[in-house]
Amino acid sequence: MLNGEQWSQLLQGFVEEAGDLTKQAEEYLLQLDQQPQDEAAINGLFRAMHTLKGSAGLFSLTPLVSFTHHLENLLMAVRDGERTLNPALVSVMLRCLDELASMVALIDVDSGELPVDTQHQNELLAALAEHGAAPGTIALLDVSAETCANRGRMAACASCDAEGAWHISLRFHADLLRNGFDPAAFVRYLSRLGDILNLDLIDDQLPTLTELDPESCYLGLEIALCSAASKAEIEEVFEFIRDFCTLRILPPDSALGDYLQLIQDLPERDARIGSILVASGLLTEHELEQGLALQAQAEQDKPALGTVLVEEGLIAPQVVDAALAKQKTARERKAQENTQIRVAAHKLDELINLVGELVISAAGAQLHAQMHGDGNCVESTQTVNQHVEQIREAALKLRMIEIGDTFNRFHRVVRDVSQQLGKNIRLDIRGADTELDKSVIDKLADPLTHLVRNAIDHGIESAEQRRAAGKSAEGQLRLNAFHESGMIVIEVSDDGNGLNTARIREKAIERGLIDAQANLSDADVHMLIFAAGFSTADAVSDLSGRGVGMDVVRSAIDALRGSIEIDSMPGQGSTFRIRLPLTLAIIDGFLVSLGDEYFVVPLDLVTECLELSAEQMAECAYGYLNLRGKPLPCIDLAAHFELPASHSKRRNVIVVNLGRQQAGLIVDSLHGELQTVIKPLGLLFQHLQGISGSTILGSGQIALILDIASLFRRLQHSAEADSRANQPRPDLMGS
Repeated sequence: MLNGEQWSQLLQGFVEEAGDLTKQAEEYLLQLDQQPQDEAAINGLFRAMHTLKGSAGLFSLTPLVSFTHHLENLLMAVRDGERTLNPALVSVMLRCLDELASMVALIDVDSGELPVDTQHQNELLAALAEHGAAPGTIALLDVSAETCANRGRMAACASCDAEGAWHISLRFHADLLRNGFDPAAFVRYLSRLGDILNLDLIDDQLPTLTELDPESCYLGLEIALCSAASKAEIEEVFEFIRDFCTLRILPPDSALGDYLQLIQDLPERDARIGSILVASGLLTEHELEQGLALQAQAEQDKPALGTVLVEEGLIAPQVVDAALAKQKTARERKAQENTQIRVAAHKLDELINLVGELVISAAGAQLHAQMHGDGNCVESTQTVNQHVEQIREAALKLRMIEIGDTFNRFHRVVRDVSQQLGKNIRLDIRGADTELDKSVIDKLADPLTHLVRNAIDHGIESAEQRRAAGKSAEGQLRLNAFHESGMIVIEVSDDGNGLNTARIREKAIERGLIDAQANLSDADVHMLIFAAGFSTADAVSDLSGRGVGMDVVRSAIDALRGSIEIDSMPGQGSTFRIRLPLTLAIIDGFLVSLGDEYFVVPLDLVTECLELSAEQMAECAYGYLNLRGKPLPCIDLAAHFELPASHSKRRNVIVVNLGRQQAGLIVDSLHGELQTVIKPLGLLFQHLQGISGSTILGSGQIALILDIASLFRRLQHSAEADSRANQPRPDLMGS
């Protein structure tokens, strides 16, 4: 028996699995909304519902089983060609999946209780019936005299006049209980398909009490079942323990030879199984004795079935070879699936933290070895550092997941919002296999949702407006992800009308964000939409007008140490481009210093380093210097952080690139590359502008990690201030 803690762990595992199943079901349903005849999607959707129902039945979550059963019956009718999925029915089913997700989220993993909103569920089921799902299709399964009629030929059914029954032979493997399965739960679930006429417990393998392992299962079952279900439906009852049992099923109209073959295949004595078949009414004693005698006479060397079929010309050898190859492929695929394990996120976080500490310790060991000048020790520490770097990369890959799952969620968002607005919009996803740290992906959902809804509401025009502009009536929204310069770039693009620069400028002047005389470029004006409370909507609606969306996007991207930029062309559409670091835990950095203070610049953003002479220092007094004939905006980090002015005659400039933006950071000294473990800043220091975190150097000193995106915004604000003061300056944001 399972204790309370084990049961809670199993139930928590079901909740996680059920959440995944509802997401899969939604993806399949949205796919069917576009391609109603997609058989793979229909079968996948049906399997997801059936698996969810079966798993819920194991935990006696009756409300969840009952509601899912209605959807399963409807999908069975769709699969059999009796129903079609029209857009209205898909909409209702999406609401039903939302209800399933809500039910799963409400499961109490400690008590197993599940509160249910019966009225809401009845409304959903009524809506299903209105859109083509007949009440008979979604009714609960009921074994009546009509459904049981004419299903067999021998044993009498307890609830009807039918004769005959299915015979189910089960032998549980020893590790069934260790994997958290209760044999009785499957028998209870099997009884939903019909009447169990006879059940015999096979305990021949049960050892003596001194040899018994309480965690091992030694039992088997012989069951006679009267049911209108098909063999496939009966097999699906035991789908979750396929790897932990041996299952044999004989239909009601099986021949005598089938029962004799069953007796021969089972590990118990012939007499024991034969007596069970006789007691079940499936065989008479005379049939059993006669069959066993004939079988004994025929037990001679005989070729395999496949060989017989080939020799008799009933089947081609290539067909047999193809079948064997297919079985082998299926076994290999199953074995590969079994190698996947689910690991709690906090355990991965602990591993990353330990790897980070290992990086710091290895750097310290190498520094001390270099200080003592021991060549052998230096060589050893370098080898250790190489292995540490490999461990770091392997540990980070454990948290890397594809962004496709996040992108796929927006099929539902696009469908619901476009229907609400009466627009026809198609979502195009690219770069779904691009990998990103899970901690970053988890925080991307909200900003991406705001950008997608904004593109649908503000960006893409109505069908009439698009036709008038010479466009197709169907709008296109694209989500794209790719790697660039050690960062991930995520684009949200639409082929709509583009940003209304004049309207944005007018609203910004009304709100006092810019001066009416300010001479800003279109790109600078577009960035004003990220100001808190900014909105160009004339009226407040369910989707927009409150000015609380785009500033949330900016705040979320800043928290991820990322940046966002906008490309917009009138009448052609807009692209919002987000740049993010691949991970929030460990980065490759470039160490610099200002006096006795150390700073780390993300190495992926560094393009080159320059030595700054006295003459060049004078040239950059106005915030920029000449870099190969082009103005390079610069920021003196000592002045920015209010550190003592440097007395060095020569200083250095680190040129950093962030998307299309380029700037120079003026520092005192350059110390080279290093692996940097990012430590979050405390609340006392979170107000600092231009700092995203800290790290510990091998010497034990603290170094601050620069937030390049924040420094670039500082340059931008400086440019805007100079523009308001009518002081012409070069384009600080260009490259």
